Amino acid sequence: RLMLNISFLLFLGSLLPAALSTTFTLTNSCAYTVWPGLLSGSGTPALPTTGFALAPGESRAVEAPSAWSGRMWGRTLCGTGADGRFACATCDCGSGAVECAGGGAAPPCSLAEFTLDGSGSKDFYDVSLVDGSNIPMAVLPQGGGGEGCGATGCLADLNGPCPADLRVAGPDGAGIACKSACEAFGRPEDCCSGAFAGGPEACRPSAYSMFFKNACPRAYSYAYDDATSTFTCTSGTASYLVVFCPAAMSSLKSSVVTTSASPPALPHVNDTVSYLGRSRDAGSGSGSGSGWQYAPSSSHASSPAPSAFAVAALAAFAWLCGSSAGRHWPLLSPC
Repeated sequence: RLMLNISFLLFLGSLLPAALSTTFTLTNSCAYTVWPGLLSGSGTPALPTTGFALAPGESRAVEAPSAWSGRMWGRTLCGTGADGRFACATCDCGSGAVECAGGGAAPPCSLAEFTLDGSGSKDFYDVSLVDGSNIPMAVLPQGGGGEGCGATGCLADLNGPCPADLRVAGPDGAGIACKSACEAFGRPEDCCSGAFAGGPEACRPSAYSMFFKNACPRAYSYAYDDATSTFTCTSGTASYLVVFCPAAMSSLKSSVVTTSASPPALPHVNDTVSYLGRSRDAGSGSGSGSGWQYAPSSSHASSPAPSAFAVAALAAFAWLCGSSAGRHWPLLSPC
């Protein structure tokens, strides 16, 4: 009987790590190397790694403890300088090494943000362009449950069509990132700060933030974009696939797992981009937010979660990239 009890306890122990952890699989579908960075939120346990390289087509799994919160991003154009320090042209974390070791991403940077086991026993996640963007990115829950459990992200490469006053260019003049209006201008109305910090009624989207929102309807475009950009899965039911350059991933369609029947399709790229000076005065509204103030257990939990994304939207994007119709969509030129 004693041996049976010991065997039973050992069996339960073998199940415990799986029950108390969530697997994140980071996949590079870009044609170039990406160096993911990972940062744990304040008061949450550190991950086993904070940065590494992913060659084209490579994936790596990272285990996160229960109730973990943090963010992940993709650094690009990285290398070691003559001083021996490792640095990246976009999203550098300032550590001087491949491991970020607690350093955050320097904007402009596309971010995947997570809070596991948050309010209502839900995982909260989003893809944010509030700090600008540097790389197409998607988050796909695998096997999750719950009404708002679906894929999100930004499939468009915004570096080329980025407005001139937000554009970050590399040495050869090509766009490598796109700033937020907050970073570019530092105005309270663009950063949702000061008199504009009272919520969406006080800080409205601008032509700058609408450039990001129209290109990537499911991603955060400015600080108060919760209603259409926060997603949830029932805690403990999902692992998460984080994909860089998802439009180039032929298996993306089969990777999306949704739990709602026939969710409505939403475009990832459309032809209504508010380029500066067209639909409204660039100075009349607000723009990107002031950075990551991520607390889904409070503010995000109060927002209605959107339904799961339609697989058809992903297929439509790929079709448009290769069709004559795509030539009429201004943001499909990077395809």
